[in-house]
Amino acid sequence: MPVKTAERHLATTDARVVPDVTVAGIATAYPPYVLRQEEIMAQATQVFAHRPALMARMARSYGNAGVHTRNSCVPLSWYAESHGWPERMKLYEENAVALLTDAARDVMAQAGVAASDIAATVTVSSTGVVTPSLDSLLQGPLGLSPTTQRLPVFGLGCAGGVIGLARASALARAMPEQWILLMCTELCGLTFRAGDDSKSNVIATTIFGDGAAALLVRAGGATAARRAIVRAWGEHTWPDSRDVMGWAVEDDGLGVIFSRHIPTLVRDQMRPVTDAFLAKHGLTLADIDGLIVHPGGEKVLNALEEAYALPPHALNDARAVLADHGNMSAVTVLAVFERALKSNPPGRYLMIALGPGFSVGMCLVDLT
Repeated sequence: MPVKTAERHLATTDARVVPDVTVAGIATAYPPYVLRQEEIMAQATQVFAHRPALMARMARSYGNAGVHTRNSCVPLSWYAESHGWPERMKLYEENAVALLTDAARDVMAQAGVAASDIAATVTVSSTGVVTPSLDSLLQGPLGLSPTTQRLPVFGLGCAGGVIGLARASALARAMPEQWILLMCTELCGLTFRAGDDSKSNVIATTIFGDGAAALLVRAGGATAARRAIVRAWGEHTWPDSRDVMGWAVEDDGLGVIFSRHIPTLVRDQMRPVTDAFLAKHGLTLADIDGLIVHPGGEKVLNALEEAYALPPHALNDARAVLADHGNMSAVTVLAVFERALKSNPPGRYLMIALGPGFSVGMCLVDLT
């Protein structure tokens, strides 16, 4: 079986004995407003009525995005108005804290872990700014100890789910037998700027949604709630690729940066990078039972299928999350992971998420 082969290879790549990093639970949380794709398209058509030619060209993008519904922390009418930094960040703080509280409480209940048992938190978000950071604001609502160690992570964008899991796993190995809580939220909708009629901003209206996720990991120590094992992790940043994806800081908020070349970059450059990562651990793609990927959009999923020569339906979990919730940046791959834990057979999986940098985060995960 591929998993047995992979375990043998992994064991021979490092003479040190390192404890397994166990994933004991995962939970997601979504804001209350559910927006249908046709409603969003109609609203965008009104907002950009002064650019009828642009909207005529972009109309097909709503139907081709692979998105049916999305969750939003604000009603659809909010997107038709102008908003400044103070309002956006107030909404970001209120909703991020509420969603992360729900997700974290849920995952602790799943695993039977008390808040007092959490030794450290890793909190990932790139769609808002708040100081004190979100992890500090969550200590009270979650009942975490004042001595809980905190690692807030900003700027990873869509790659943040996988890289956040890697950072939490590294902390777990550094603090054996102690619980690490990974929390991730992205409120992508709050970044929409009605006064920005760039193509990138319009594309964002076809895919972006809001959500949150939380995971519990621990290295060593027996647990009855073992759902998966994180075996290894890594990342790659392509040089001189800042203009591929990211945020531009504008007077009234964050301006989205999307390059039209992203699918081509995925198709042409992802396979060598992941092959090198797998080879480092004595593996090839043949040793992998499946992929758990961030669904950046339908074109990116198609490019991933081509890059890895995947069979039909191999990325069904990613497409299902994209259809139901859109692209929630870093949260999305964790929602795909949650779905995979419920429906996929045991085996070794490669988690992949692309983000600003231009970067890719990778984790080898065994579903148990």
